[in-house]
Order: sequence, then C-alpha cells, then structure tokens
Amino acid sequence: MSGPIERVRQRARLLASIRAFFAARGVLEVTTPVLAAGVGTDPAIEPFVTRYQGPGGERTCYLQTSPEFHMKRLLAAGSGDIYQIMPVFRQGEVGRRHNPEFQLLEWYRLGFDHHRLMEEVAELVDQALERTLPVEKCTYRELFQEHFGWDPLTAEPAQMEASARRHGLQVAGSMTKDQWLDLLMATVVEPTLGHGRLCFVHGYPASQAALARLDPQDPRLACRFELYLEGVELANGFHELADADEQRARFEADNAARRAAGQEELPLDERFLQALASGLPDCAGVALGLDRLLMLRLGASDLAQVLSFAFFDA
Repeated sequence: MSGPIERVRQRARLLASIRAFFAARGVLEVTTPVLAAGVGTDPAIEPFVTRYQGPGGERTCYLQTSPEFHMKRLLAAGSGDIYQIMPVFRQGEVGRRHNPEFQLLEWYRLGFDHHRLMEEVAELVDQALERTLPVEKCTYRELFQEHFGWDPLTAEPAQMEASARRHGLQVAGSMTKDQWLDLLMATVVEPTLGHGRLCFVHGYPASQAALARLDPQDPRLACRFELYLEGVELANGFHELADADEQRARFEADNAARRAAGQEELPLDERFLQALASGLPDCAGVALGLDRLLMLRLGASDLAQVLSFAFFDA
C-alpha cells in the first residue's frame, strides 16, 4: 500500500467527491457535537464515557457513536436535507474492519423512503469508487432461507444454534434469538454478499429496527437496509421512525437488555425525544463508513492501510 501522505491525499479526494455529490443535489453540510450528554442506547454499541468539570458544574459526557440524534434535531427544526462527515467512537472495536475511532458519513433526505434512498446510496458509492457497479437487492429472510433453510422470523434459537454448530461456530452461554441471527449473519452470510456488485439487504426483523419505522404492510419487518460490497458492510439506512413514544419504548427496551446482560444503562436523550415529539419530517437516513469505503476504493484489505495513524500508533 501507499505511504501515509498518499493515504491523506486519497482521503482528501474521496471527501471532495462526496461534497461535490451533495452540493449538486442541494444537500446542506452540517456540523454537530462530537461530545455530548446524550448517546444511543443500543446494547451492541458501547460508547466512550468521560467527565466535564468546569463552569456550570460537572456532568457525564459521551463521545458520539453516531451524529443521528443531533441531525434529527436539526431536521425537526426545519433544516431540510442535510449530511455530515464526522469522527465517531465505539468501545472495543479493533480489527481489520474496525477502529475505535472512525469516519462516518450520514445523510437524511426528506420525502424519501428507504427504497428510494438505496438508489441514491448506489449513486454515491459509484461516484466514490469511480466505477458503475451492478445492484442487487435481497431480503433478510431470503438470505437466511437460502443459507440455513429456515425463516428468521419464525425459527427458534435451537434451530439457529444447530446451524451455527454446522458451520463450526461454538458459543459458550445462552444467547437470544437476535444474538444468534447477528452471529450467523456476520460469520456465514455477510462474507458471501456483494462480490462485484452492490448488495442491498432489506426487510430486517422488527426486533432489529433500531430507529427505523416498521413496515405498514408487515409489522414483523423493519423499514431498514444495509449495503454490502465485497463482503464488507458499508452502510445502514432507515425510513426514519418519527413516533416519540415508540422511540422511548425502544430505548427503554434497550436499557432492559443492557441490565440483563450486565451492561451499564445509558441515559435517554430527552432533547432528541422532544424533537421527535415536535415533529420530525418524513425522511430516510443512512450512515456510511468512509474508512471502509476508502479501503475498497484503494483495494486495501485492512483499515489500518487507509488511516493516517492506526489506533495503536496514534
């Protein structure tokens, strides 16, 4: 791979291409806090915690795992279509495709649903990679039925465990249904996706909706998609949930899952919930990992090859 200065130049070219993409579409670039009092409650994502001490007192703060909450507050305030390029932070994530600090591109489009947003994501990735790739769309259920022979909406954990063992996966302790699904998706299904093409997976189980609304035609499913290229997860998008009461219930369920797993509960972001209650416009949003996109653009096999300084060298 190229040296560190060439990596800097390549990243600058990628960022310029992305900014040109959104400028041509009239999407506003915004900046929101990296350090804040609120953070997401997802049990699968652990934030970095710190303390503010100074004028105004003391308070616990979090390095943001995503700019989502602040960007939706801007949407509720009338910003219109927006995007942001921002460093985000997640505990315990180091590996070939993970770094505790990484660069995220997130954007929101008013009047879009998740299917229309998939089309724009494909356009952006094609521009960023400087080539046009074929697009494939498949449902989450189709993938599990193809790989394992059972429906992820109705299968029992015992079936999932049996499939995991057939693929050489050994897990100590009990796991929930969604934990089994996540394990099988990450280790068996994901590596097969998006080879020579952009693969959009959609129709995730409602239990994995996060901040997406549920499908009005089948509430067992979430209006959510993920994008894969060369077996790498690049993006996660939603037709955004605008119901503050439902979102509060999901946060509380997250904290219940955290308690059950022995994790620390996290405070609910009341300002974000107030913004939802005030009226979030109908929109779809997506988060895309720029380090991974640059890795694919340059043909690298490890995130460390595209970072100016890898985590243990920083």
